[in-house]
Amino acid sequence: QVQLVESGGGLVQPGGSLRLSCAASGTIISLYAMGWYRQAPGKQRELVATKTSLGSTVYADSVKGRFTISRDNAKNTVYLQMNSLKPEDTAVYYCKVTTFGGDYWGQGTQVTVSS
Repeated sequence: QVQLVESGGGLVQPGGSLRLSCAASGTIISLYAMGWYRQAPGKQRELVATKTSLGSTVYADSVKGRFTISRDNAKNTVYLQMNSLKPEDTAVYYCKVTTFGGDYWGQGTQVTVSS
């Protein structure tokens, strides 16, 4: 199985920046895709960004131009650089990876954007 450890969440002011990290460990055959989802209280979980092992990238329209996803395949780690943060970005952010055996989710890390 695959275990995911997320870090980097916290409290920031509007306009600030955070960088999230998600490191995968365990029995890893192949990580086809690594990405980030988020969920605010009372809302549906939504895609933020995802990146395949070949470099294809998808961003939610709401974060384009502000967030950047990157992968370090040697470290089995995916990052999310979040700039120009808005209060609407407040949510629990979840790492998700897709492997031969299916999908795996991290525990989530809280991001709060508030003055």
